[in-house]
This record gives sequence, structure tokens and C-alpha cells, in this order.
Amino acid sequence: MPMDAATIEQMILKAIPDAKINIEDLREDGDHYAAYIESASFAGKSRVAQHKMVFDALEDKMGGELHALALQTSVPK
Repeated sequence: MPMDAATIEQMILKAIPDAKINIEDLREDGDHYAAYIESASFAGKSRVAQHKMVFDALEDKMGGELHALALQTSVPK
């Protein structure tokens, strides 16, 4: 069963409360998303560590309910 963008956003915000999130459903199928996430908590972390924070927030949903998520993370300017 696919996930909706609101559920993805809620899960990320639970783990990264200051995140500014923009999610795009790439194929309009609820299975392939792009997420643009900005958070001060990413400061000083590598891109890999930033992405791990997001994937950890999604718990066990990646590869199951959520098939594909392209990430772009950044720190506020």
C-alpha cells in the first residue's frame, strides 16, 4: 500500500521538528517521491549522515510502503 506525502512529512517532522519540507509525488502513484528538506540539525553533518537522519525517521517504510525517495537536504542559510 503506497504512502501519502502528508504521512511522510509527519514522520520526518517527528524526528526532525525544525525541518522545512517540500515533497513531490514524481509519478503521482504514491510510491515515487522527491523530498527537499532543510534543517539546522543537518549542520556539520555529511550529506550521507543527513540522508540517514531522514531514512531513520521513516523507520521501516523504505522499501516497503515507500518504494523510492529522492532526497535533497540542506542547512538554512
